[in-house]
Amino acid sequence: MNLLDRITVEPGKCGGRPCIRGQRIRVTDVLDLLSHGASQEEILEDYPFLEREDILAAIAYASRLTDHVVLRAA
Repeated sequence: MNLLDRITVEPGKCGGRPCIRGQRIRVTDVLDLLSHGASQEEILEDYPFLEREDILAAIAYASRLTDHVVLRAA
């Protein structure tokens, strides 16, 4: 399974925002936990329905979204 296949977007679920495998936990929730210092192990303990690959998928998804040219107005 491709990591990004773990990211789902469903109208009416979490406001149509990207989620992990159709669960009601958003990609941004996982990224926020990581950015506030939670380890992958802590996240997996607190959210037992998540898998290690789900966390990696959230990171990969964010990486793809930020991989674009930024144009600056002169």
